[in-house]
Amino acid sequence: MSLLEAIVLGLVQGLTEFLPISSTAHLRIAPELFGWRDPGAAYSAIIQLGTVAAVLIYFRRDIVSLMGAFFKGLARREPFGTLESRLAWFVLVGTLPIGICGLAFKKLIETQFRSLYVIAFSLIVLAVVLFIVEKRASHTRTVADMTWRDGILIGLWQALALVPGSSRSGTTLTGGLSLGLKREDAARYSFLLSIPATTLAGIFELKHLLEATTRPSTEALVVGTLVAFASGMGAIAWLLNFLKRRTTLVFVVYRIVLGVLLLGLLQASVLKPMSGVENLSTPDAPKDPPVEKQITD
Repeated sequence: MSLLEAIVLGLVQGLTEFLPISSTAHLRIAPELFGWRDPGAAYSAIIQLGTVAAVLIYFRRDIVSLMGAFFKGLARREPFGTLESRLAWFVLVGTLPIGICGLAFKKLIETQFRSLYVIAFSLIVLAVVLFIVEKRASHTRTVADMTWRDGILIGLWQALALVPGSSRSGTTLTGGLSLGLKREDAARYSFLLSIPATTLAGIFELKHLLEATTRPSTEALVVGTLVAFASGMGAIAWLLNFLKRRTTLVFVVYRIVLGVLLLGLLQASVLKPMSGVENLSTPDAPKDPPVEKQITD
């Protein structure tokens, strides 16, 4: 992998991770369009740690507040006594569905789900769902109004992001809007909910990447991660400000256009559904399927 590829993929990761347009889809499509080899989902998960760092720094005050309230609640034997402690529990509980489903459907995620046809249909279907939810949502509730039911339901929405093209931020944002949250509150909670899942995914894939016989250079990993971090910080600030004044319609249109274009390129044989996907095999299991990103963006 050249430094140019690392920079481009890092930029794509950072800009699309937090927008409801699927970073996994773009990281799968970009190499195809440029004629590059697919870097593999493990590489995608590693540079995703750059965007995780962006969330940690951008929301550092919220995170410190939630963690402090969580442990104080346990110490006082009142784990749900404050809003911050409840939100911390909501994030933990909301992470369970994607973890359980990720393990249950690991083989599918690593193989068939990587097809560009799956990505195209996911882009379109979730765009339609987001459009319907956006139109019907009340947009009146805030994070302070969230209940256990909300935390669990948004966690289930997040599990849908295991299907490439659906977008983790897109599914959680849709889930939050469907429960009546304001757009900026739904986005804010989506960012907080992303931290455990994406961090664990990156660490899990790092282990397999280190064991692989063929992997990107350390320089490419570092450059891609740093670029993803910088562009991710900008994307977070932009999206939160955008959703205070605008609807999600622009993302709906973008997803549909991209999905239809992708289907057209596949039908014209310009792109191949699974071409370029590389195996990241370990020395002990050279014929194993590629290690894929279990938590999609």
